[in-house]
Amino acid sequence: MKLLLVEDDQHLGKLIKQDLVKSGFTVDLAMEEKSGELMGSTEDYDIIVLDLGLPDLLGLDLLKIWRKKGLTTPILILTARDNWYNRADGLKAGADDYLGKPFHIEELLTRLNIIIKRSKSESLKRIEACGLSLDENNKTVTNDNIVHDLTPIEYMLLRLFFLNPNKLLTKSKLIENLYELDSDPGSNVLEVYISRLRQKIGKQRIITRRNQGYLFKDSV
Repeated sequence: MKLLLVEDDQHLGKLIKQDLVKSGFTVDLAMEEKSGELMGSTEDYDIIVLDLGLPDLLGLDLLKIWRKKGLTTPILILTARDNWYNRADGLKAGADDYLGKPFHIEELLTRLNIIIKRSKSESLKRIEACGLSLDENNKTVTNDNIVHDLTPIEYMLLRLFFLNPNKLLTKSKLIENLYELDSDPGSNVLEVYISRLRQKIGKQRIITRRNQGYLFKDSV
């Protein structure tokens, strides 16, 4: 599970990250609001742990910004401001849970796993974009009522495009994701997988930006 931890206390943030990594999470740590906002808005996380007491922008405001942008990632607020009205404000702003400091790491882990399990059971198993339907259970894509099977890497790439419509994805960003499934991708392996996807979903849907990357159009 991939997790974003937004915590401005460097010492505490590193301790929490260490415990989460030991428990099997992949953790990105942001210690200020600007990097946290960017990472939360552009990366694909299973859950976000957010401290309310950030130095410049309150964590509650950051939460509202994310939700206003349409971010649906589950968010757990972790803060020393553990009174009923802070909890109410956080939940009304779009948080999925609230844990006060100090806390036991076992409770944090339990809450995180419950939220993630609930989120996955409630999430849509299909993603719709550009007249296409991506089935996350069967790893298939439907185009013009024709169902195409996807290899693991094709599925991963197409899902990344689906979640980032009309957004330029750099070659380095895409290759970084390829490395998760292919330990030694060749120099042209990305172009090969893009070509395979175009055969299944249509050449006009994935646009090449020379020396930059690729863009997935949500309309054709």
